[in-house]
Amino acid sequence: MFKNHPKGLIPAALSNMGERFGYYIMNAVLVLFLCSKFGLSEEKSTLIYSVFYAGIYVLSLVGGTIADKTQNYKGTIIWGLVVMTLGYVVLAVPVMATSENTDMLLAVTALALFFIAFGNGLFKGNLQAIVGQLYDNPRYASQRDSGFQIFYVFINIGGLIAPFVAPMLRSWWLDANGMVYDAQFPALCHEFLSVTGTMATENIDQLYAMATAVGYTQGHELQAFCSEYLNVFNTGIHYSFIASVAAMLISLTIFVITKKGLPTPAAKAKAEEVKMSSEERRAMAAEIRQRMYALFAVLGIAIFFWFSFHQNGTSMSLFARDFVDTSAIAPEIWQAVNPFFVIVLTPLVMLLFGALSRRGREISTPKKIAIGMGLAGVAYLFLMVFSLVMDYPSGTDFRALMAQGVTVAKAGWWVLILYYFFMTVAELFISPLGLSFVSKVAPKHLQGLCQGLWLGATALGNLLLWIGPLIYNQYPLWVAWAVFLAVCLVSMGAMFAMLKWLERATA
Repeated sequence: MFKNHPKGLIPAALSNMGERFGYYIMNAVLVLFLCSKFGLSEEKSTLIYSVFYAGIYVLSLVGGTIADKTQNYKGTIIWGLVVMTLGYVVLAVPVMATSENTDMLLAVTALALFFIAFGNGLFKGNLQAIVGQLYDNPRYASQRDSGFQIFYVFINIGGLIAPFVAPMLRSWWLDANGMVYDAQFPALCHEFLSVTGTMATENIDQLYAMATAVGYTQGHELQAFCSEYLNVFNTGIHYSFIASVAAMLISLTIFVITKKGLPTPAAKAKAEEVKMSSEERRAMAAEIRQRMYALFAVLGIAIFFWFSFHQNGTSMSLFARDFVDTSAIAPEIWQAVNPFFVIVLTPLVMLLFGALSRRGREISTPKKIAIGMGLAGVAYLFLMVFSLVMDYPSGTDFRALMAQGVTVAKAGWWVLILYYFFMTVAELFISPLGLSFVSKVAPKHLQGLCQGLWLGATALGNLLLWIGPLIYNQYPLWVAWAVFLAVCLVSMGAMFAMLKWLERATA
């Protein structure tokens, strides 16, 4: 698996793995944290999540431009790690939200998220540019796709472990205070504390039942217990961000120690440009234009993939919480299924691609991306059919039925497993190969910017994430999955329509 790859690949991958571990701890809990900490609605929480997630990738354009202009890729990466660490430090400080300080705390939280997004923008695309530069050496050029697949595996090792950390620390802190975890209870606490005396009777009954289950004893004031539960619950989440800080420091240490063995893209490009004649430069400019057109075409498709794929942090988290029987497992932990499949399936996908190549039937990178969009559609086709068979209502109606004591059959854990299986295979056909594609077509002096453009396409997809929870809460569940199915199928069709042109432009 690691044969015929440059030595700098593993240090770069390890630096990214530490950063991703810290990030995925926060990502696993962000929407639920905003709901439980500030009493925000799911729609508002997912809107903040969408803007933050988009900001990470939009700011990669800024980070790439800074590195290209200064020709200081490694210094920009280091500053990115430092700024991200500061953001996690702010999130790690546990301060209880009250009616007097909620606005201020929400503003501080938003500032911390900006630090994380900006630091990520300085770090992510530029590290990917360095990895791409490793494969500009003719000795390793044929291994570019597999190199980015290996790099992607290390990202997901961090993503596999991280979702377990926040629930573990939160449950530990609840247990230390004589309380029990319940994902639904914080929302009822906020409702009770904000509208005491006017809360619906069925919700009051449900609140008392849940409060008793998580540690409330008769004779104590329920309002005080709800406030205490929210404080303890959210403090446990704050403590999980300490693990993010530790992971960032490890990533920073690895990069600083190993940076001398990594290339500097702009420096090499400048040396090559000096050797070119004016005629060669004109020919190169024409080729670069064709490659950039191809890049933007693929970026357009990537927008819709990430819009569909990153529902794992929004509507899929809500689906796991509401419609899936996860009584023994916290909803956040289900996000570990995707990185688990990435780690397990990547060697199999690499073997498949390698076998096809040896038989002279190699699949081009654009065709792999088109196939990936079709596989993402299969994931949503499965969810749509399942939701139709189960006759699931909207998320809002489902929660109302549960509050009224109406029994509605919940989905088994296998539904999430099957969804994540198809979606992960789709991801392996698109995400690491998209990074490889960008590193191949990008001009050497614009490596950081072009990697930022790939991440910028991701940002545009993330700006649309709020649409998923909106449909989820207002329409029968199958409608939400049908929208994502349509997006995937249209994107696949567009990619296949452009396939021959893309293959010629990037040959």
